[in-house]
Amino acid sequence: MRKALRSFTAVACFSAVTFAATAAMAAAKCGSDSSGFNAWLEDFKQEAVSAHGLSSYTVASALTGVTYDAQVIKLDRGQKSFKLSFDEFYKRRVNNALIKRGQTLWAQYGGLFSRIERDYGVPPQIILAIWGLETGYGSGSGKMQVVRSLATLSYDCRRSAFFTRELVAALKIIENGDKAPEDMRGAWAGELGQTQFLPSSYVNYAVDYDGDGKRDLIRSVPDVLASTANYLKQKGWRAGQPWGPGSANEAVLREWNKAEVYVKTIGVMAEKLED
Repeated sequence: MRKALRSFTAVACFSAVTFAATAAMAAAKCGSDSSGFNAWLEDFKQEAVSAHGLSSYTVASALTGVTYDAQVIKLDRGQKSFKLSFDEFYKRRVNNALIKRGQTLWAQYGGLFSRIERDYGVPPQIILAIWGLETGYGSGSGKMQVVRSLATLSYDCRRSAFFTRELVAALKIIENGDKAPEDMRGAWAGELGQTQFLPSSYVNYAVDYDGDGKRDLIRSVPDVLASTANYLKQKGWRAGQPWGPGSANEAVLREWNKAEVYVKTIGVMAEKLED
């Protein structure tokens, strides 16, 4: 009996030690400062090839020399915009100049917007509102190195799994030939292009609307606008239907951005663009 008890105790202790070791190994896969980043990056490079099917050439060209970016972590921890009321948020993000610029672009790209509405069912004013809110119609797409930002956020423990998926998607954009590594510049959280697509959305919803063989959401206005419409269509946008509170299209806009103040701002700005 005592022998059996000792055996049970030994097994239990071994299991506890094994569990603790496994947990420690799992914890070591992410970090809260730069100390383990280089080791994590080397492991990720191998995983990107073996588990995600990326070529070693793409991985090397995109990740060689990438370093931890403490500024990205600071920005990630300091988000406050969506804690504002609607009035505060709208006042901060929309003004008469933004509306007038949107109306000018609507006239400039009238034919393009008509084709996009025909193909995807999304009206110009909705696309313009998103375009204007996200980057001021392309003037503020971001200059940060997207791969570096995503590598930093993938390594960081707060949302490691989410950003690792986005990092893999960013590498797929490069592998597909849509963008070169040096062109992958955008916002601090990895958003790319004039309407700020996360890399996974870029891979899944971007379209080559200008027919040049590449899906370019940074420089090609046709690709930017059509891809934005395609995203909304694939999420369930109903052509010819309203987008106000409680509507099916408002629910689609929540797929674009889950913040209530942002969705309401899209809708209000779209209506002002019609004036």
